[in-house]
Amino acid sequence: MTIPKHCDVLIIGGGPAGSSAATFLAQAGFKVVVLEKSTFPRNQVGESLIPHIWKFTDALGVSEKLKNEGFIAKSGGITAWNGKFSQILFSDYGYTRPGLHVERDIFDNLLLEHSKQNGAQVFHEVTVKKVDFANSQNPLVEFIDKRGAENHYGEIRCSYLIDASGHSSFLANQFESRETISHEYNFLSLWGYFKNSRFPGVDRHSHAIEQLNTVKPVTFVMSFQHGWIWHIVLREKTSVGLVVRANSVKGMNKQQREVFFQQVCASEPYLSELLAPATFIEGSLQHRPDYSYYSKQISGENYYCIGDAAAFVDPIFSHGVQNAFYNASLASLAIKESFKNPANRARYSKLCASRMQQFYGFSRALSLGDFGCNGVNRDLVKSLMKSMPLMELELMLVAAQMTDRSDNFKQLAKEAGVWEGFTAQSRVGEPLGIETLNF
Repeated sequence: MTIPKHCDVLIIGGGPAGSSAATFLAQAGFKVVVLEKSTFPRNQVGESLIPHIWKFTDALGVSEKLKNEGFIAKSGGITAWNGKFSQILFSDYGYTRPGLHVERDIFDNLLLEHSKQNGAQVFHEVTVKKVDFANSQNPLVEFIDKRGAENHYGEIRCSYLIDASGHSSFLANQFESRETISHEYNFLSLWGYFKNSRFPGVDRHSHAIEQLNTVKPVTFVMSFQHGWIWHIVLREKTSVGLVVRANSVKGMNKQQREVFFQQVCASEPYLSELLAPATFIEGSLQHRPDYSYYSKQISGENYYCIGDAAAFVDPIFSHGVQNAFYNASLASLAIKESFKNPANRARYSKLCASRMQQFYGFSRALSLGDFGCNGVNRDLVKSLMKSMPLMELELMLVAAQMTDRSDNFKQLAKEAGVWEGFTAQSRVGEPLGIETLNF
């Protein structure tokens, strides 16, 4: 299929943010083109999703496909943090649908295929090289088409551009607007996969992988000397990741990072018990630097940066895909309104940027306790707390008590006037005793 010369909306990247925006806009009747540099399905880290995602997948019309795919239903989470053990179950907070443990290669491909079925044109193995904004009405996107035996250079004009390029943050790099957060909070991740790991269940016991069909699993998160660890059981393997301070693995090559990863997995309590019968999948270890960053420039009259292309926050509370869905819905709405009322497109862009920054600030305050700096506006965060549906806010306020990284988030909740009522009515029990966690 030939890449057209013109389109209404050009989207860089076909991950959850890009594919969702493509679906929303194609459903509205716009000519949408997605340029994705990879071939799907692509390798991505296994991920845990919270129940908040369903309202977005319902709007996209993709919920039934997700259910039919048979991803593992996640009932909640258990944390082991500095000797304090806590459990959260979504059903305790009024959620009737579960979270999910998903293989991101399958999940992302399903979403992108859904966008195609809704009318978006998707081109794989096409790398965007530059965006020229000289014509403010119609940006010119330059790309390299790598689908054939030889590379071909091409151009496409669009009315609006969405950067959903993920960690590569295409426009932020072109604008030189990307900032990595302060050294104290500078993290990176290492993750890999295991076969036949045990998994934690809602009963706070570990179970053999054969029991996945009979025991409801939860996500397990624990702190350790250098940062924190996730354990997410998937259908045929288990994702284990370390989020560590960058200086703890500074100067390590790939082999040394794998040695470090294996040593942590074998030595940390609870994790080592879960992995005792497991086998590491050779070659599965991956590395991602610059874990927490943001762009100082996430939208303009004819462009929007969404998902990880705009900012990335340590996903200790599984906010990554939710952020992607939320950003996609906001940017799509702003673009729809801009087509209707072109004279107001600058206003729509600013409103969209404010809402996206608000949500990024909320996530960062929750996971890093880092507000009032690094691109976070505390007044926006408090405003969001006041306006959130009670069920969603309560779950996040409970999560804030499960680690020692959310003191500032709790302070914001107090300033917003939502903390006192929450603590008076909260269903949060006492922290679990160590004897109740039997892995």
